[in-house]
Amino acid sequence: MSFADRFPSGRLSYRISWRVSVLVLLMLFIASLLGYRMPWWVVGTVSVVVGGITFFVIQWIIRRQIHGLQSTLETIGESKENVINDEVALPQDELTLLLKLAHEADQRVASQMQELERMEHYRREFLGNVSHELKTPIFAIRGFAETLLDGALDDEKVRRSFVKKVLRNAHRLGNLAEDLSSVARIELGELEMDLQPLDLMELSKDVVDSLESKASKRNITLRLSMQESLPQVMADHHHISQVLSNLIDNGIKYGRDGGQIEVIARILNEPAVKVSVVDNGVGIPAEYISRLTERFFRVEPSRSSKLGGTGLGLAIVKHILSAHDSQLMIESIPGSGSTFGFSLATVDGGT
Repeated sequence: MSFADRFPSGRLSYRISWRVSVLVLLMLFIASLLGYRMPWWVVGTVSVVVGGITFFVIQWIIRRQIHGLQSTLETIGESKENVINDEVALPQDELTLLLKLAHEADQRVASQMQELERMEHYRREFLGNVSHELKTPIFAIRGFAETLLDGALDDEKVRRSFVKKVLRNAHRLGNLAEDLSSVARIELGELEMDLQPLDLMELSKDVVDSLESKASKRNITLRLSMQESLPQVMADHHHISQVLSNLIDNGIKYGRDGGQIEVIARILNEPAVKVSVVDNGVGIPAEYISRLTERFFRVEPSRSSKLGGTGLGLAIVKHILSAHDSQLMIESIPGSGSTFGFSLATVDGGT
């Protein structure tokens, strides 16, 4: 039996009407005792008429409100349009307030249920992606190790090749573990920034120097193009270094052999400094750009796996920049290259 069946909206109307009718009858009876003699049938008729009028008035005034309240409470939290129509002139009384409170509670519960469903979907997807990312290098390491134990250890050439592959997959596991740790800290709200005056020119040189060897293996040229007397910015040294490293590293991984990556910094009017990492690689199709910062999203999954990417780098970059009140801006033309940019407030602008 539903809530409405147990407590029909007319029951309150009947109860109030009956009580009003009894009250009128008592008043008329008292009036007759005080000298206002009336025939009993008049007293009864007046009581019935007054009770009937009271019933229909109550039905018209509050039954709609009670019915709306019952409907809201019975289906609370469900995804539906259960909106109070402001064009209907409802009496401004306690029942109207109660109806509005029930509607607001319904909307809050529905919103929370949708958020829980979204988080559950994300959790399942995230666990599935993590499981897949872990299985690939683990199975590879196990396969190489088993092959070595089955006799390949005796062949020096095969042995060295397989050990290198084991090491490469071990590095991939380590990178994945580090990125997962960063994502966990972000999800727990533990991503804290130590904002200090930062020399972008010096930081960029350090990052470029650390990636020079990797770029040279693909004959990719790394260049710095920064304005003279570039002002210091308010930023976290470690995390902005991580952002630049990730963007340049992606350019090396997915760029053309013999290509070029340029790190550009220019002063804006905010005041702020805009940093851009520009490559002349293969570019990114327009339909994928909005998804690049999603966890584990890859434009070319098979190529990313071969290059050791975890699919978490740009998601982490997005959160780091968000903690700096900035955002990652992406522009790309397939066949011509891509530009990844962000801005940071200067020391004067950040105070």
